[in-house]
Amino acid sequence: MRVLSIAVLGLVLGNAAAHAARYQVAEKDIATLQADMAAGRVSSAELVRAYIARIDALDSAGPRLGAVIAINPNAFADAAALDAERKTRGARGPLHGIPILVKDNIETADPMPTTAGSLALAGNVTHRDAPLVARLRAAGAVILGKTNLSEWANFRSSNSIWGWSGVGGLVKNPYVLNRNACGSSSGSGAAVAASLAAAAIGTETNGSLVCPGSFNGIVSFKPTVGLVSRTHVVPISHSQDTAGPMARSVADAALVLNAIAGSDAADAVTKYADAKKSDFAALSGASLRGKRLGVLLPSPGALPAQTETRLGEALAALTAQGAQIVTIKDFVAPPVSDDEHLVLQYEFKSDLNAYLASTPTGTVRSLSDLIAFNAASPRETALFGQNILIESQARGDLNDPIYVHARDELKSLTTAALDGLFTRYHLDAVIRPTQGPAFLTDSIRSAGYGSPDSASLPSEAGYPHLTVPMGYDHGLPVGLSFIGPAWSDAAMLALGHAFEQATHARKAPNYLPSLEAAAAADGAFAPAH
Repeated sequence: MRVLSIAVLGLVLGNAAAHAARYQVAEKDIATLQADMAAGRVSSAELVRAYIARIDALDSAGPRLGAVIAINPNAFADAAALDAERKTRGARGPLHGIPILVKDNIETADPMPTTAGSLALAGNVTHRDAPLVARLRAAGAVILGKTNLSEWANFRSSNSIWGWSGVGGLVKNPYVLNRNACGSSSGSGAAVAASLAAAAIGTETNGSLVCPGSFNGIVSFKPTVGLVSRTHVVPISHSQDTAGPMARSVADAALVLNAIAGSDAADAVTKYADAKKSDFAALSGASLRGKRLGVLLPSPGALPAQTETRLGEALAALTAQGAQIVTIKDFVAPPVSDDEHLVLQYEFKSDLNAYLASTPTGTVRSLSDLIAFNAASPRETALFGQNILIESQARGDLNDPIYVHARDELKSLTTAALDGLFTRYHLDAVIRPTQGPAFLTDSIRSAGYGSPDSASLPSEAGYPHLTVPMGYDHGLPVGLSFIGPAWSDAAMLALGHAFEQATHARKAPNYLPSLEAAAAADGAFAPAH
């Protein structure tokens, strides 16, 4: 029974309101939520109520995180129906009744628009479930709502502000509110860190899962491209796009990945997904003993001192658990940034035109329409322009020899570079700091300055990349990356889980207004006399 009658639903929601204030969802993992539902201590409808109350308190009011764009109006009814199903048939599995947020470039059949953060798509209610969302529903998850993001997944301007969209405004970092939450899955990262849902779905083309994971002190996993369907997801690049789970633990991320992974006939790149799937949540035997981990150290001075200290502590913890750390000093990343620039722009033009043409309604039906809309919309261009959109529109089609050469060279060089490391050093994974600590959000300078980048090579190659919290730099989270060969998703999750269990580095956010206002910094900023 999917939808209860209005009278029954009202009774359920009335009870949920009474219990939600007593049941605290903050920092609770999926296993705990599931056990409490099984024991009758809370219902799914009460969880929905509790998370919405938390969204009201932290996202809409209080710190005003700006992480959630929309609440699903069907969430209560879906949760109540799942509660009724639990009583009559039992739980479908570990996600039964678990509220999950979805990045707002992923379609759901609920009456919510899929905007990619853009006012141009404010009316884009497609009534279609992306296959990954349909898989979540089949597993019993409740789609709680949509999360904010860097507009067009950060593919509009080279001077964009990470975490800002025309629809949702700016996402704040829950640890320090004037620090950046990173893009483009900023809303998903901040929401998970602040316990606005049990977990969330983000997407990545180059860094958009792992950077928000690191900046927001959570676990974030970019799967092998082809493990998760991209159908009905607003695209950038069919070569590099993927969705992935964001959670407060590796175990929770693995449970979500179990649900969303799988082949999709409409997305040819996923043809091997069913064959490559395994139980990603089978982590009880995860161990670092005997694993060879190649560490790519940043150049001297590239990391702040406290982040370097956290990295040293992480390497010591890995060694104490029996891992063999192989320091790689001679690696030079292939010079492919120009190739990637070309590939993404060509594919964005082609893929976005196809997506917009497939939407049921709307006046923006092509990239050229979008450019014209932005030019006529003052809010869209108040902070930065749309040079990437304009440059993409000027590209040719996917038969252009310039595109074909850049695509083939990009894939060949990046896979050869990573495969060479895995083979030459007999590695189970490459590890490195994911990013430096979150920088100040700045409306003048473009985002991303001053942070080492771990994301590009695995993104360009399509290989799995996991970030796990490794500690804090002046109260700002920093993550450790585990990067593996194609289809080593289960192995990366197991390594990350073993590291997480050995360190327990993650702490809940404190919503500080700024580090500069902290007592020590404020005193130091004042003159000595």
